[in-house]
Parts: sequence; C-alpha cells; structure tokens
Amino acid sequence: MARALRSALPAASLTVIVNVGDDETIYGVHVSPDVDTVVYTLAGIQGPHGWGVADDTFTMLDHLAALGVETGFRLGDRDLATCLLRTDILAHGGTLSIATSRIATTLGADTEVVPATDDLLRTDVRIDDGSWLTFQDYFVARGHRDTVRDLRFRGGSSAQPPPGIVAAVATSDLVVIAPSNPPLSIWPILAVDELGDAVRAHERTVAISPLFGGRPLKGPADRVMEGLGLHPGNVGIAEAYHGVITDLVIDRGDDTDTAVLRDRGLRVHVTDTRIAEPDAGRRFAHWLLEAIAP
Repeated sequence: MARALRSALPAASLTVIVNVGDDETIYGVHVSPDVDTVVYTLAGIQGPHGWGVADDTFTMLDHLAALGVETGFRLGDRDLATCLLRTDILAHGGTLSIATSRIATTLGADTEVVPATDDLLRTDVRIDDGSWLTFQDYFVARGHRDTVRDLRFRGGSSAQPPPGIVAAVATSDLVVIAPSNPPLSIWPILAVDELGDAVRAHERTVAISPLFGGRPLKGPADRVMEGLGLHPGNVGIAEAYHGVITDLVIDRGDDTDTAVLRDRGLRVHVTDTRIAEPDAGRRFAHWLLEAIAP
C-alpha cells in the first residue's frame, strides 16, 4: 500500500506510520520486522516472501546453527546489517525513528517512514490454555497455529508518538489504513493513545480490507478475528475498526457485505484490491485518491 501510494503521490506528501508491536531482540540485535518490510519495499529490495532482502545470504545463521543456536527466525546477512546499525544507534542514545530515517534514506526509500512510537511497545497474545505469548513466539516459533483469545499491548498507554506525527495525521487530507491484519498489525498502532486519538478524530479515514472471499491472501487475520469474537468477513473488519474509520474499501468478490456495512454508517467502496504487483498498486492508488477525495 505504501509503495502504491508513493507511485501516485510526491514523496513529501506521504507519511507511513508502522507497527512496532512485533519488535524483538533476536540474536542480540533489535529487529523491527514491519518497519524493515516497509522500508525494503519502498527501496525496491524486498524479499520474495514479503520479508527480508532480495537475494540475501544466510552465512550468519549457518554459523549460529553450527554453534547450537536455534535459528527458526530467519534473518539474512543484509537484514542483519540493518538490525546491527539500528541496535548501534539505539545503544548510543538515538531513537527508533532516527534509526529508521537513516536506514530508509541510505537504502533509497524517499518516503518518510516512522515507527508508531520510539518507546517500548510489545504485542502479547493469549491462547486457549490461558498463557500469554510474545508476538514472535506466537507468530514465528509456533507458526501462528494457536487460537488467539486476547491481545495486550505492553507499554501502549504510556508510549508517545515520535515528534510531529500527531500533527501529520491531524493536518493530512486522508488517513489510509493498509490491508493488513487489524488486531495484530493495526491495533498496536492505535494503542499509542495520542496517535490513536488523532486517527479517530480525523474526518476521513479509510481502511482497505485484507480479505478476499472472507480470507486473507496470507497470514491468520481471519482466524485471529474469529478467536477474538469478531464476525467473519468484512463485517468483522468493520467491527475491528469501529469508531476509527469512515470508509471501507472491499474487493469485488466480497460485495455481498455491502448493505450490512453501510447500515453500520460506513461509506463502502468496491473495487479490485489485489495490489501486490506494482502496476496494480499504482492503478489502485490513483483510483483511491480520486474515489475518496476529502
């Protein structure tokens, strides 16, 4: 979505705010999976699976495995270099937003990419047996197979947005929530109180549904929403964003929900929302900016 909007807008017109609830210290470095995925995509070097760097090598992981270290979290050598630089900046008093800006600029991503907070914010997941897991334990180590019964965002209520981001939201023409997993990827951003309040107060906030025929192209969004008691399909998406969005864009294959969604007070827009390919994303972004002009 960020790449699509960047193709339709001048770089200075776009600010991308990214979830940090997935962040973790792994192999001794600060890993920011969502931030790096966005930066790598905007820089045109993203890996084929939607994470990591294209054509990366894994020499470091091979050596760690030979030393008896569990290497289930796949971090390539170039990806490691990014994380090492971030860790060094943080160790010397820099913030996560400073580190992100330096990495993005160096890699050639000319769009402002900002973490939702520079403070500690972590997503925890409660599963069927009542235990709480860190996000990476749930998602990577256990392969997101567990049923999610509750979420908590440690540090969210006390976390502060980076300087200028609340003003950027408040003065923007349009806030766009990307087609991602609402509870796992968007709720942690909204959990930063001041930032969440700014999004809720905006006069035009549009979410792009991640569902196609009621299911995401990848990931456990539908199962997570079900486990949390949300309705299936785009009605559940609307419930996940209750009080947050004014508009919802859904795929042509899901237009059976349109009447119900409009009864909930939403402006509903139906189009082809498959934007993984750059050309399709560009077309979608131009359509979005024309169809949902403030």
